[in-house]
Formats: sequence, structure tokens, C-alpha cells
Amino acid sequence: MPYVSSSPVRLYCFPHAGATSLVYRGWQPLGEPHLLVRGVDAPGRGTRRQERRAVGFRALVRAMAEPVVADLLAEGERGPGPRWVTFGHSFGSTTSLAVAAEVARQVGVAPERAVLSGAVPPGLQRPGPLLDDVPDEQLLARTADDGGTPSAVLADPTMSRILLRMLREDDAVRGEFAQQASGLRVDFPLTLIAAREDAYAPPEKVWQWSAHSSAPTRRVEIDGGHFAAVRCPKETLTTILDDTEPGEGYPHGARQV
Repeated sequence: MPYVSSSPVRLYCFPHAGATSLVYRGWQPLGEPHLLVRGVDAPGRGTRRQERRAVGFRALVRAMAEPVVADLLAEGERGPGPRWVTFGHSFGSTTSLAVAAEVARQVGVAPERAVLSGAVPPGLQRPGPLLDDVPDEQLLARTADDGGTPSAVLADPTMSRILLRMLREDDAVRGEFAQQASGLRVDFPLTLIAAREDAYAPPEKVWQWSAHSSAPTRRVEIDGGHFAAVRCPKETLTTILDDTEPGEGYPHGARQV
């Protein structure tokens, strides 16, 4: 990553459906020292697995905002207000933007921007659950085809059962997006990352997130399918660094549109 001299940016990352902040563990050494990657878990998962699960979109947003608010307030006590950005992929895009708005309301400092990857805005999503009638075997096969879940997880009976439970829980929350998040509007900039071969979130639909912000939006196209931005973290982090340090350039294979 290119050298920059300004203070580091705290990058809060929100996982896709069925995942935990573990998917961002490998991002931490890639981002340092300029981007301090912090994965954000929902209650009942990952680093918060001992907590009671938050049920519903609004409750989930409030619960996921809590650790971000605490981290920013603690950092603010040690010096000037910290710089921060959010990143969300797929399911995590909508939750990350809603959490960013809630955190900004509570701490009084907006993020420098929110980065949304591989997701269509709430108004383009069908309301209600999509997975109720999908058998477990078919859902696991579809998840394997998408390429966002390690094969070891899919092959392990215990881990695959946990994965299925989380996917269905997230699908229930996603079913609320069309109604609960359609009016979400922010006043900080967005960066939209869309993969050219993404069958779920093609670029022309991803770009419509721009209606959810009154600030400028940057559009970045990358090669690959639905999980391209997560599977190529170095390029994604370079894109985010360029957002916070203008003029550092774009990663190979990506273009601004």
C-alpha cells in the first residue's frame, strides 16, 4: 500500500450473511499502520457469541453500533477525534450504513465515508424472507457456489449447521430491509464497489445506493464475482486508502466510473 503520513483511519468492517468478523482477521496486517481494521460482530456471534442475539433490523443496528461507539469514545479520550470509515459487504452493506448513521448520531462525528460492496439498495430488494423454502442441502450448495465460505466450514457437520442457522437468521433481517431501511439517508460520502460478474449485485444496481446520501459518491468497478472485494482485500483496502488519502491512485483491475 502507498505511504501516507496522516493519522490512521479506523476501519469498521461488517460481515456478509452467515459470517462473523473472522472474515476480516486477515485484513488487519494488510491495513496497518494506515488503516486500523476492526471487525464488527452481531450479538450472539464471533467475539460476542455469549451475548443474546438481537432480533430484527432496528435491534441489530443498535447492538452493532455499541462497540463502535465505545471504541470511538475511548479513542477520543486519548487525543483528537479519531478518523473512521465503515465497510460492509453484501448483507453487511445495509447494516454498516445504518450503523454508521447511528454511531454518527451518538458520537457527533460522522465517518469520512461509508464503503458499500456487493449489495443492492433496500428499494431493489424483495421484502420478506427468501430462504424459508430452500432445503438445507440446496442452501449449502448455493453457498459453496458463491465462493465466500471456506470449504472446511461447509464440510464440517457442526459448523455447517451453525452456518445454516446464521444464514436463515440474516435472511429474516434482510427481509426487513425494503421497509425498514428504504428511508435511510446520510450526509457523508459513499464509495460503491461493484464486481462486473456479480450476478446478485450488478454495477448498474449497486450505483443506485447514491440516492441514500446527500454527499458525493464514488463508483469503483472491479473484476470478479459476488465476493471479489472480500477475496481481494489488498485491492479493497487500497481503494479505501485512496478515499481517505486522495491522489494515491487506484488498484490494478479497478476503475472509477
